[in-house]
Amino acid sequence: MSAPLTPPPPPHEHSPHGGWQSPSAGQVAAASADGPASDTADTGSAGHGDRAGYGWYEQDGPGMKTELREATVTAVAVTLGGVLFGVLWWWLAPRVPLVGDVVGDNWVVYLKDTEGEQAIGVDGTFTLLALAFGAVSALAVFLVRRRGGVPLVVALGVGGLLGSLLAWRLGVWLGPAQDVIAQARDVGKGVTFDAPLKLSAKGALLAWPFAGLVVHLGLTALFGPRDPDPHPGPYFYPQADPYVPQPPHDGFPKP
Repeated sequence: MSAPLTPPPPPHEHSPHGGWQSPSAGQVAAASADGPASDTADTGSAGHGDRAGYGWYEQDGPGMKTELREATVTAVAVTLGGVLFGVLWWWLAPRVPLVGDVVGDNWVVYLKDTEGEQAIGVDGTFTLLALAFGAVSALAVFLVRRRGGVPLVVALGVGGLLGSLLAWRLGVWLGPAQDVIAQARDVGKGVTFDAPLKLSAKGALLAWPFAGLVVHLGLTALFGPRDPDPHPGPYFYPQADPYVPQPPHDGFPKP
């Protein structure tokens, strides 16, 4: 009678002789074919499937021609807002009183109130209106096109600067005449008249584009569309195959 054959130990268990028994070549090949390859295939197909489901190539937005066309329309519309800006500046800006006098045969013009702050008020009114127009134009552009884009932002800044220049020149044109000597002769000696509308602080021309860019950036950061996650849902890590032997972490067999 022959002795019964002793079955080999499982792959995860150690040999009764104290050594770790390596699997056969056939087992390793079969496990490699069933395990990592299938995991890699599943992961790759899932990744591309998620991207395809979310319109991977459709998230880039419109083409460059469309963006440039929208940017041009935006720049023109924002620039035309300078017409209303100029009218409001001419209407709301304080008047600087002047007085004409005759010294010998020449006319001279003086400030009626040498300590007045009307000239500062003219610049302040322009700056406040520019900030308001910048915020409103940024809000309007964001509501029309939430996705934004570099051409649109550049158009907003350029349109704000051109609108400020248009408002400045329009306000000066609507205001009193620039020839104060002629005005003094027309009204007579000692009669008060208004000085021409003048923007002394030329830096106020940048208030509109600056406010527009800041407000648009804030709105885009808070309420702009977000790019979809290419791998939504919880992340699952592949589990170890129970039929593939795992070596010890320290490199030595456990007792």
